[in-house]
Amino acid sequence: MENMGIYNAVRGVPDNAKKPISAGRLRGMTDINPMWRIQALTNQFGPCGLGWKYVIKDKRMENGANGEIAAFVDIDLYYKVGDVWSEAVPGTGGASFVSKEKNGLYVSDECFKMALTDALSVAFKALGGGADVYWAAGRTKYTQAGNGQPETQGQKPEFERVEPLCDRCGQPILPVKKNGELVKTAEKLMEYTRPIRRRLTRRQTAGRFSTWPVAGTRKCGP
Repeated sequence: MENMGIYNAVRGVPDNAKKPISAGRLRGMTDINPMWRIQALTNQFGPCGLGWKYVIKDKRMENGANGEIAAFVDIDLYYKVGDVWSEAVPGTGGASFVSKEKNGLYVSDECFKMALTDALSVAFKALGGGADVYWAAGRTKYTQAGNGQPETQGQKPEFERVEPLCDRCGQPILPVKKNGELVKTAEKLMEYTRPIRRRLTRRQTAGRFSTWPVAGTRKCGP
């Protein structure tokens, strides 16, 4: 079998299976419909259980900060070419079980299902699944900023740093500098301005920032 045969067959994602992510830490990236992966695997290898399959190797919960809990699933993906089954293609996926939201802690009863979907996408990516989306021009944690090209061998990947977003204007909150020196990081500034963004009283916000710098404009405020 040609080395790039499977990769080239599953690299492209149809437009109706792609959805732009317009909010949150992944804003600007693309979400791929998980059913497209099932369709692509079935089209390439045959029905699940006959031409491809996965085995769940581990499911676990791990504690995070502020009472949050994450669920993780490890799988091995197998596919069949002719009469020969492949070796295991591993994938690990994660999702939130308990997440902290503005109204308190939220518990998801679908965390393992979402983690399994994520794990399958990771394993399928090793076969080239959706490669054109992951290699598209733009930001990913595996590319150098601005060039949209994957790291060459021997280079250290540059992981993406996502700035906190202002919940009034949606723009990234910028750090405060004075005379070229850092005064407040964006994360610390977000902590200071959170009471203001919640429209608390002047007395409750006394001594805190009344405006904060954001990208695209000079300042944002209550």
